[in-house]
Amino acid sequence: MSDGRAESLRRIQREIVGEKAATLGRAGERLEEALAAARIAAARLLAATDEAERERLAQEYASARARAHDARMMLVIQREALGLRRHATVDQQFPEPPTIDRLLGSARDR
Repeated sequence: MSDGRAESLRRIQREIVGEKAATLGRAGERLEEALAAARIAAARLLAATDEAERERLAQEYASARARAHDARMMLVIQREALGLRRHATVDQQFPEPPTIDRLLGSARDR
């Protein structure tokens, strides 16, 4: 292979690695945003006093939690596509929001 072709191949390989890293980063950012939305929804639910409002906010929290779960799965899938099989770091850095029962149960225990 000529030097020019070898350099072109190395450049393309660097671009591919860069795109993989960027895609993984975007998946992490989407998960962070989804987790932040779930935390906000949880705080609103815990602060609600009206029963009808609590019911509506519980549904809002469940939706936010589901979006966080989906975003986490996308991050895990992206990591696996890159050959990263161990996800303990994901579990530590991005803990899953609690279920509504656990969220409300922990609030009652206070």
